[in-house]
Amino acid sequence: MTRWTVKAMPPKEAVQELSVALGVDNLIASLLIQRGITNYEEAKKFFRPSLNDLHDPFLMKDMGKAVSRIEQAIADGESILVYGDYDVDGTTAVSLMSSYLLTLYPNVATYIPDRYKEGYGVSTLGIDFADDNGVSLIIALDCGIKAVDKVAYAKEKGIDFIICDHHRPGDVIPDAVAILDPKQEDCNYPYDELCGCGVGFKLIQALGSRRGETIEDFIPYLDLVATAIGADIVPITGENRALAFHGLKVINSNPRPGIKAFTEQLKKELTITDVVFVVAPRINAAGRMKHGLYAVQLLTEKNEDLAKAYAEEIGVFNADRKTLDQQITQEAILQIQENNEETNFTSVVFNETWHKGVIGIVASRLIENYYRPTLVFTKSGDKLAASARSVKGFDVYNAIEACEDHLEQFGGHKYAAGLTLKPAQYQGFKTKFEEVVSATIDKNLLTPEILIDTEIELKDITPKFYRILKQFAPFGPGNLSPVFLTQNLKDTGYSKCVGQDNSHLKINVSQNGGPSIGGIGFNLGSKIEAIKGKQTFAAVYAIDENEWNGVVSLQLKVKDIK
Repeated sequence: MTRWTVKAMPPKEAVQELSVALGVDNLIASLLIQRGITNYEEAKKFFRPSLNDLHDPFLMKDMGKAVSRIEQAIADGESILVYGDYDVDGTTAVSLMSSYLLTLYPNVATYIPDRYKEGYGVSTLGIDFADDNGVSLIIALDCGIKAVDKVAYAKEKGIDFIICDHHRPGDVIPDAVAILDPKQEDCNYPYDELCGCGVGFKLIQALGSRRGETIEDFIPYLDLVATAIGADIVPITGENRALAFHGLKVINSNPRPGIKAFTEQLKKELTITDVVFVVAPRINAAGRMKHGLYAVQLLTEKNEDLAKAYAEEIGVFNADRKTLDQQITQEAILQIQENNEETNFTSVVFNETWHKGVIGIVASRLIENYYRPTLVFTKSGDKLAASARSVKGFDVYNAIEACEDHLEQFGGHKYAAGLTLKPAQYQGFKTKFEEVVSATIDKNLLTPEILIDTEIELKDITPKFYRILKQFAPFGPGNLSPVFLTQNLKDTGYSKCVGQDNSHLKINVSQNGGPSIGGIGFNLGSKIEAIKGKQTFAAVYAIDENEWNGVVSLQLKVKDIK
């Protein structure tokens, strides 16, 4: 079952005012107000995001210190190591930073920790590697905000750190030369939702500005930033919207060879959704199945033939990853059933043989099944490591923090986190986590919610309406694709189940005897009974285009039927 929640309608006067100011109908004006856009200026920034609206990078705390330290390293001929996490945000950030620095200076190396030997974040092995190779400055991206001990260890070896992170800081901040993290309490940067690659972008923007470079010089890096924004599920609002909007333009017109190798077979204008489902899983597969350095190698390669060869290799990793995550998901579901935990408030599962690279995906798959905060554990060295995922509206990071006594370390966000603990702590943690969640979660959050922007009639769906809707993109958190509700729908007699196992629903519907429209509902095959015959029904859906035999028509992308 799902909950349908229709958003509150904005005040009529405000809708009317915006409608007149923009020359659009009330429906479009209402959708814009729901997104916080109330006047002409805000609408202009929304529909025409400009790179000139990006904030001054020097507004970020410690930016001046970071730039000065890099300039000093270049002037003194020091060796610089660009260090980042093995996921999409980390590998794109390392690719961006290292490729920019190499345009200024040759003594730059990259380092991605091994997911299995070193785990997440800054590692002792990574610092030892830097020390062995005469590195005196490490620039850490998408990690480091909690690496207090590691940064101290590096300092003992005479290695400085610049940290570019976007995760929540702990109570103690590492003793680094500079910490760029807009989520720091005392950082007055106007936008705190950048991803790790986004923070890296602000650093190269600052470095370049001291050399007379303008934002135009940094456009070629925006394909990386847009990929990270999509993959890291950060809000596509404010500065992220401008970066994603222009980054998609680069992906569609002149992407780097490594991204082009994944996207050229799609033969269409790519959206952020394509980036999330086509490019991101493949980049991630390198770090999950083999090593994150494969991704950096791909994303920094200038030769198209070599990039294609790397992409093919990573494609194989991705196929292996898919097989593995399906198999482990089945094993995890079996474990929940055998332990009679199907009515718990949490899913916490463990198997020491599970592949550490896919436990995050498995956690997401389990949420699709059970819809509750979820942790998937596996063995990692002499400890257990877990990936956590949450349901909409529940802060899993805070819930994990409440179980701190049972943990070695943890970090992350509201909806996704990682942690390690000793095997002896597992049972205690599992019990405590269930207690914390059951005591603090609003029980409504355990039923998936479909948030509906507004109710409309089928006759409102016109080519002009859709043309304007398309300009609401790029879509993502903070600016989701509009979802509509329409009641009193009737099947025209052409609706049917499709797909290998009839799991999808292809519909053709009309309302009040008006013209019909087609639609597709993935995994909604079981709803066929609700629409057959003469009864009327309601549907919630987004609108998109369907191309068939060269003919493009509008269709409903159905999310649920009641």
